[in-house]
Amino acid sequence: MKLTLTEFVSLDGVSQGPGSPDEDTSGGFTAGGWFVPHMDQDFIDHAALWLRQSDALLLGRRTYDAFARDWPQITDPEDPFTALMNGLPKYVASNTLSEGSWNPTTILSGDIGAQLRELKSRQGREIQIHGSTTLAQSLFAAGLIDELRLVIAPVVVGSGRRLFPDSGTPAGLRLISSTTTPGGLALHTYQVTGSPGHATYTGVGDIPSH
Repeated sequence: MKLTLTEFVSLDGVSQGPGSPDEDTSGGFTAGGWFVPHMDQDFIDHAALWLRQSDALLLGRRTYDAFARDWPQITDPEDPFTALMNGLPKYVASNTLSEGSWNPTTILSGDIGAQLRELKSRQGREIQIHGSTTLAQSLFAAGLIDELRLVIAPVVVGSGRRLFPDSGTPAGLRLISSTTTPGGLALHTYQVTGSPGHATYTGVGDIPSH
């Protein structure tokens, strides 16, 4: 299986608290809910298509607690996410959680990287990370994430936790697909290719023709 990350980010790279003002106020963050004004049906359709490719979810402790609280309360039969979010196997990376309340849940603790490598070696489609920025940063640094799905909102938040912080891990990416929605969201899918390339520009002759 491959490990994919779906993350909502602002133009200045903030990924904290996209869904509501009180979603994540850690560190004194007060600008939550910045993503919601830009959601539209095109985005919902794309996100539902992505989720249908998942065989399991991988979440950090904070995201898991929020999802376990909220998703079981959604009962709208027309919601394209509810059955999958509630029914898919959940893996939680946590050294403090002993059991989960949102079943089926498996706790991963200790050497999480080794456990994920074993999970990735199994037959299947995708293990999907949703949100969970701190976990995503550590797994990206360890070279365990295969694909990024970034949904970029047309807003500059100005402060908050960023998916790619200063002094983060360099990486090369290949754009697989890109689209925009009427609400102004840019949906980019990238394959992680390893270390970034470097070169010196000396003129237009350097640019390959297509």
